[in-house]
Amino acid sequence: MNEQNIPIRSVCVYCGSQPGRDKAFMDAGRRLGKSMAENHLQLVYGGGTKGIMGAVASGVLSNGGRVTGIIPEFLVDMEATRHSLGQLSELIVTPDMHVRKHKMFERADAFVTLPGGIGTLEEVVEIMTWAQLGRHRKPIVLANIGGFWDPLMELIRHMADAGFIHSAHLLQPLVIDSVDEIVPALLNHWASKVDRDGEGDIIDKM
Repeated sequence: MNEQNIPIRSVCVYCGSQPGRDKAFMDAGRRLGKSMAENHLQLVYGGGTKGIMGAVASGVLSNGGRVTGIIPEFLVDMEATRHSLGQLSELIVTPDMHVRKHKMFERADAFVTLPGGIGTLEEVVEIMTWAQLGRHRKPIVLANIGGFWDPLMELIRHMADAGFIHSAHLLQPLVIDSVDEIVPALLNHWASKVDRDGEGDIIDKM
């Protein structure tokens, strides 16, 4: 099979380990998980079983889907419970955050970012940076629930206008307001011809 035509099989979801103040965030997590399971997409995520992270994982598992959690040892008791981690389809415990992020990248064919805090922001900005540098062509979605990511997009536009974003054509996250449209958008994206050059040796180069 031509690499350009490989379908999306797994999706890395970045999101908060807290529920947030708007109940729409947790609802979006559960609905995204349900949609992924119904479309046979495996969840790859940071392993947390609380907050929005837990909602996404629960949405996948309760609808017969498969979940791979990747979590550093020091976060096991902060973002999860050991009992809940035992319910995941696969659990990978890493020595640190650096290894965690690389393993999440390796396992994912696409990335979706739900609302979250500084850690979530750092993760999606890093993956967008790798895209801008031409290191991958995996689709990136900002799940813009209630306009949550509007300030980030405004900042990116400000950076571009100020002349600090090169190769802007490579930095094109899909901004999707409705969580129900995310999985269809990813499947449609991958059905088209996509250039995935640059993915092969990324882990060794970054």
